[in-house]
Amino acid sequence: MAMQLTVEGMSCAHCVRAITEAVRRLDPQAEVTVSVEEGRVEVKGIEDRAAVTSAIEAAGYEVHQG
Repeated sequence: MAMQLTVEGMSCAHCVRAITEAVRRLDPQAEVTVSVEEGRVEVKGIEDRAAVTSAIEAAGYEVHQG
């Protein structure tokens, strides 16, 4: 099952890399898809939404639920 998150503060390829690396620190096998244009992050392979949210926020981005 995929987790969809709305993330603010993304603007470039560096943001994509930073978010992907932050999530993969939780599980290196996780699939992370980042859409800067849509402000969305999709994560497959991790069920703990709180942990993913915390990892992305620790990387400097704002996560909105919903």
